[in-house]
Parts: sequence; C-alpha cells; structure tokens
Amino acid sequence: MERKIIQAYLVVLTVIFSSCHAYKDVPYYQDLDRSHPTEEAITNYSPLKIQPGDILGINVSTTTPDGSAVFSSSLNRPMGNNSETISTNPVYGYQVDPKGFIQVPYIGEMKVTGITTDAVAKRLTTDLATYLTKPIVNVRIINFKISVMGDVLRPDVYTVANQHININEALSMAGDLNITAKRKNVLLIREQSGKREYYTIDLTRRDLFTSPYYYLKNNDILYIEPDRTKYDTVDRSYRTSTLAISAVTALTSIVVSLLLLRKY
Repeated sequence: MERKIIQAYLVVLTVIFSSCHAYKDVPYYQDLDRSHPTEEAITNYSPLKIQPGDILGINVSTTTPDGSAVFSSSLNRPMGNNSETISTNPVYGYQVDPKGFIQVPYIGEMKVTGITTDAVAKRLTTDLATYLTKPIVNVRIINFKISVMGDVLRPDVYTVANQHININEALSMAGDLNITAKRKNVLLIREQSGKREYYTIDLTRRDLFTSPYYYLKNNDILYIEPDRTKYDTVDRSYRTSTLAISAVTALTSIVVSLLLLRKY
C-alpha cells in the first residue's frame, strides 16, 4: 500500500514538473526586463532594395495638364504585350528582369536592382522632367509577399502593401503561434543575390529585436516547427479513430453473419 502511494506521488510530481518545463518555452522575450520602461535605438533596419523578379508599381502625375495623363496611362500599363495576353486580373507594373532592368516608356532601359524604390522615384523624377512639368513619381514593390507556414493558426501567403514588415507582424497576421509550436526554433528561409539562406530565430529572447533578420524581405518564408506534443495528439486521435472504425467494421460483419445464419 505504501509503495503504491509513493508511486502515485511520483506520477503527480512528474506531471507538475513537465508542465512547468513546457510553460517555460511558451512566453516570448523572456530575458526582457519588464520591471521598468526601457528604450533602445533601432539600428538593424535598412530600406528594402529591389531584386530581380520584383514588380514595380510606378505612378506619375504632374501639377499641370501638359499631357501627363497620356504619359501616365502608358507608364502604368498592365504587364503583357497585348490585350490577348493580359489575364482577367492583370498585374500592373514593371517586372525586374534577371539582369536587374526594367523598360520604361520614353526613358528606355533602366537598372533598378540594388537600390531602393525611393532612389528609383528620384531618378525617374529627374529623367521625366524633360517631358513633364514638375513630375511627381511614386514607386513601390507591388508583389511584396511573405509566407508563414507550420504550427500557426492561419498558415498562408500574405501580401504586404507598405514594403515594411517584421517577424512579429508576420506572425500576428498568421494568428500567432499555436501553443504546441517551438518558439526557439523558427526557421527563416530567404532568397537573395541568387542564393537561398536559412536562419534560426529564437522568439524567447530579447535580442530578436536587434537581429539583422527581424525585418523581413520580399518572398521570405517563416516555418514554425511543432513540438512532439502536436504529433502525439494527432497520432493519438488517428489511432483512436482507426480503432473505432475497425471496431465498427468488425461489429457490422458479426451482425451480418448472424443475420445470414438465422436466415439459413
């Protein structure tokens, strides 16, 4: 009897300590001092630079009616050579070719990779001054997107309108991590300069905010790995449902056999 009581206590203690250990892995930014307000300079953000494959949306306007409407309608045309090649939902803009160039009406070939959209806008403003009076140019990447996959509430591909997003914002868009997700082993997959790179992110540490990978780039992928609990839960449910189906099938076979025996 005494031995059974000791075993029961050990089981209870094991459950308690395992629960505490699991909870320790859940909170974000665990080494952040929250006892008083703190501040730090943002030194790890840099404006997004254009890469091959980006699609640039270019809007041109002027303060005077000197033909800018015609110019802008040409400049802001949908991608495609003619109306037959344009889909029902055309993509408006200029796709950067593998060599880093776009073709701009009246200006011609223009290299844009390695510089920001603001730099492109400034150059276009200068070049278009030959044709327009005080041109106003806005440029942005219109196919900016990030993917969040794995153990989150809403895994999906998300379009980013303002070209500025960090890891926290991306995870919030995806509904945050599930309780079974590994917060210390988030994988960031990034393609740039013709290379695919992999980084491991630890969401439980404060230095996430100063990481060079905190701000995301176009086509970045975040993979959230589930822990063993997720697998065990799904596996247990699968085995339970399989056993239930097998039991129902066996019972049905027995009932059918008994009915046939009674008939004959």
